[in-house]
Amino acid sequence: MDESTQLQQAQLAAVLGGDPSQFETLISSLMSSSNETRSQAELIFNLAKQHDPNSLCLKLAHLLQFCPHLDARAMSAVLLRKLLTRDDSYLWPRLSPQTQSSLKSILLACLQQESVKSNTKKLCDTVSELASGILPDNGWPELLPFMFQCVTSDSDKLQESAFLIFAQLSQYIGESLIPFIKELHGVFLQRLGSSTNFDVKIAALNAVINFIQCLDNSSDRDRFQDLLPSMIRTLTEALNNGNEATAQEALELLIELAGTEPRFLRRQLVDVVGSMLQIAEAESLEEGTRHLAIEFVITLAEARERAPGMMRNAENEDEDAGETSNYSVGQECLDRLAISLGGNTIVPVASEQLPAYLAAPEWQKHHAALIALAQIAEGCSKVMLKTLEQVVTMVLNSFYDPHPRVRWAAINAIGQLSTDLGPDLQNQYHQRVLPALAAAMDDFQNPRVQAHAASAVLNFSENCTPEILTPYLDGVVSKLLVLLQNGKQMVQEGALTALASVADSSQEHFQKYYDAVMPYLKTILVNANDKANRMLRAKSMECISLVGMAVGKEKFRDDAKQVMDVLMSLQVSQMESDDPTTSYMLQEPDTEICASMLDALNECLQISGVLVDESQVRSIVDEIKLVITASSSRKRERAERAKAEDFDAEEGELIKEENEQEEEVFDQVGEILGTLIKTFKASFLPLFDELSSYLTPMWGKDKTTEERRIAICIFDDVAEQCREAALKYYDTYLPFLLEACNDENPDVRQLFSPEALSRLNVVIQHPNAKQPDNVMAYDNAVSALGKICQFHRDSIDSAQFWVWYAFTDCQPLRMNSLPYIYRSDRELLGPNNQYLPKIVSVFAEVLCGKDLATDRNSRPNG
Repeated sequence: MDESTQLQQAQLAAVLGGDPSQFETLISSLMSSSNETRSQAELIFNLAKQHDPNSLCLKLAHLLQFCPHLDARAMSAVLLRKLLTRDDSYLWPRLSPQTQSSLKSILLACLQQESVKSNTKKLCDTVSELASGILPDNGWPELLPFMFQCVTSDSDKLQESAFLIFAQLSQYIGESLIPFIKELHGVFLQRLGSSTNFDVKIAALNAVINFIQCLDNSSDRDRFQDLLPSMIRTLTEALNNGNEATAQEALELLIELAGTEPRFLRRQLVDVVGSMLQIAEAESLEEGTRHLAIEFVITLAEARERAPGMMRNAENEDEDAGETSNYSVGQECLDRLAISLGGNTIVPVASEQLPAYLAAPEWQKHHAALIALAQIAEGCSKVMLKTLEQVVTMVLNSFYDPHPRVRWAAINAIGQLSTDLGPDLQNQYHQRVLPALAAAMDDFQNPRVQAHAASAVLNFSENCTPEILTPYLDGVVSKLLVLLQNGKQMVQEGALTALASVADSSQEHFQKYYDAVMPYLKTILVNANDKANRMLRAKSMECISLVGMAVGKEKFRDDAKQVMDVLMSLQVSQMESDDPTTSYMLQEPDTEICASMLDALNECLQISGVLVDESQVRSIVDEIKLVITASSSRKRERAERAKAEDFDAEEGELIKEENEQEEEVFDQVGEILGTLIKTFKASFLPLFDELSSYLTPMWGKDKTTEERRIAICIFDDVAEQCREAALKYYDTYLPFLLEACNDENPDVRQLFSPEALSRLNVVIQHPNAKQPDNVMAYDNAVSALGKICQFHRDSIDSAQFWVWYAFTDCQPLRMNSLPYIYRSDRELLGPNNQYLPKIVSVFAEVLCGKDLATDRNSRPNG
């Protein structure tokens, strides 16, 4: 053992020894401003954690309980919490039962005796962290009784502490608290209604809101409806007492509730919103308080709830535009209000206010008017289309304003109008808008204006036909390439988004620019590795995929393999959760985004073909599993919403829209699997086997018509592309096909086309069809044909029927065929009644047995 190690061991023995001052010195050193002192202390602390976690934790607990120094107690609470957090350094399982018991007792004792509020909150954090790991397994049976004692005690400090812990446990392990829902309701109601201490009320409000959010059952949430008046009173009483800091805390908590559980507020919506509007309009209050009240109202407006008086509030905010910080709130809220209230309400106010602002001498008012116009466009599009000439002229005139921020706002407005008023705007005003945007890209003195002009090209081209866009491509693409080589990152990002959209809109017309554009895109994708360039990389990924789809697989083929390798390496890497690259992969929860990305992935697969290697295909299959699982979870959640007591027609319409979006996700999954099956055929089946448990439920009668249709199409692709290798699936899937044969929905029944029927013919005519391994599939195929003969006459021509009949001696098929034969239509009899002898033979076989029929038919005539 070298001297350094010996010294460290000696120091470790000293700090964990009988002299408590040594350990207190170590904790003090951990807070030192000296890097050297702090590093040395961290080394000793980590050695203690590694070699003697029991002594370390008990020393921290002792310091927490008895040290007179505030900072040392605070640091001890923080360090204990880190040691008891469930991560790689989680110490709890390594501690002896005696140490574990001591720690739990000391923590509860400290909660009772700690007198400093900041330290009490740190203690609550430590208790919550430990409890979240051991309470679900009944590892701390004393905790909940202790907390209920605290909330019913006369001590405001203990009441607040218990509610702080309840709030955190509701977030971490809410399901463990649900058995105590009755008791929790009682203490929440009591303290919110009777406590005179605002800290207790805010802690209780936090706890009740967190607990409501952890309840999956709507009837459980409804138990807490009677708390809502007391929850709102907590806010209003704080304001009446001049305690705006407490009021802002309450508002932030209520906004969280409105965003996650808006249905909880519906029964008392008018009263709640009325209170918020009074706060928003109270000029005596701080702007921050008023802004939070507006945010609450807007959150409910976005949930499509009725909120009386919102428009008046929005007008008040707009009058201050460009003058105070209220303008920024008005900017954020205007489009949300316009969507909720509609153009007939918003446009008359805007028509009166905006021209006056544009005529004012201050650039700030010009800027405000253009921003307001852009913000209301989505919600007012139908009304604004009636005055499109006036709107476009007003905006384009501001492209030449001397102030760059006004020019930026004008470009922003034209981009938003291109989205919200398209394609009318594109069809009527392309000859004015595109040249104006191209000219704005030359504003090298103002990169923000350049970048925004490029982004506006994206908005314009998304609603633009290739015929309109193509004449402008030379000028637009050349300017975007110049911007792409510009050193300013925001300009490059704008150029990438514009190029992506232009390529997508112009399709094959973009081929002439491919060789000039793609090298830049690949360079960015490969080299933009650092955190500062993550958005640039994400946008290059999107651009490459849209360019590749636009020009087609032949043009893109040489670059596709390299690009796919980069994408797959990113997929398996540990990207940070906020990396925007993930938005261009399949990890977004939003159904519309997910469906769009699945569609884009399918396009890439079709272009790349067999260039995609096995590891890449496996990554795609793994993502499909996650997509199906997430989709099923969302559907279950919507089914629960439909059972809620306050379910109404409006909510039903929302659920219907969400389910339609969900079906698009499943449709894209089917398209991707179809592409993979057609590309790799039987070699894909091992991965298809992994997906079987995810796909089989789609056949269920409780599933939608679209899901059942997609499931049949997937099996049809397997049967068509994999031929003999697909025989093993017939035992599983043919019974589903038999049920679908009589499905109530014609979209499912119609899948029994001649192509689908030919798959059954492959099984029946296979040379080894009656071998033990294949006989069940053979019988199922025969049974399916029999039922199709019986119920789907129009799907079969007579030649098909006699071919199938010749290859089977299965009596059920022949029995099921009799009604089909008995119809005696001309097609069945054949030209010149050529099939009549065969018909007689069929009846003879069924009525007399095959041998007799064969014998009679073989006799000479006469």
